[in-house]
Amino acid sequence: MKLLKLFVLMCSVLAAPAFAAGDAQAGKAKSAACAACHGPDGNAPAAMYPKLAGQGAPYLVKQLQDFKAGRRDNAVMKGMVAGLSEQDMQDLAAYYASQTGTTGQADPQWVEQGERLYRGGDPAHNQPACSGCHGPAGQGVDAARFPRLAGQHAEYIEAQLRAFRAAGRNDLGDNVVKRTNDADGDAVGMMQTVAAGLSDRQIRALASFISGLSE
Repeated sequence: MKLLKLFVLMCSVLAAPAFAAGDAQAGKAKSAACAACHGPDGNAPAAMYPKLAGQGAPYLVKQLQDFKAGRRDNAVMKGMVAGLSEQDMQDLAAYYASQTGTTGQADPQWVEQGERLYRGGDPAHNQPACSGCHGPAGQGVDAARFPRLAGQHAEYIEAQLRAFRAAGRNDLGDNVVKRTNDADGDAVGMMQTVAAGLSDRQIRALASFISGLSE
């Protein structure tokens, strides 16, 4: 049932309308305020912040829209996007999508487990492979707004998986950081469902492996 639900959710996302193209040159000028955290070219120097370089524009637009609408909760980003217009979001997304992302380095102790989970999932526990949505090389799927993962900071990936896991479980208190902006209406979102079954060790292994992926 879990895999069937994920398939239905994937189909609904794939059917989402296409995004209008932004102006990358205009986005570069508008990105000055973003550089302190995400770097001048979108390759964030600090591991707690996501790399935006090479990320799919539709995914980036959705995240900016979600921050502004309160569907994704982050105090810093809420302030940053408050004054952005839809065109600003499109332009910023186009700029970062045009940049080249850097590759990190996976911790050797986690590579085998991380690769196994990423490419094959855990069938015994009905856990799907990450590559099914994010691609074998972590390149993502722009049309479906599935993000590029290749080379992303392990610390950031781990934090997001934990936040999705917290949102997908019912036994955690309100003081736990949760991420719910993958939800489709009132349904539990795809990433919440996937992450809910991951252990701490699995999350650490996946995050480390993903950081070393390159397209």
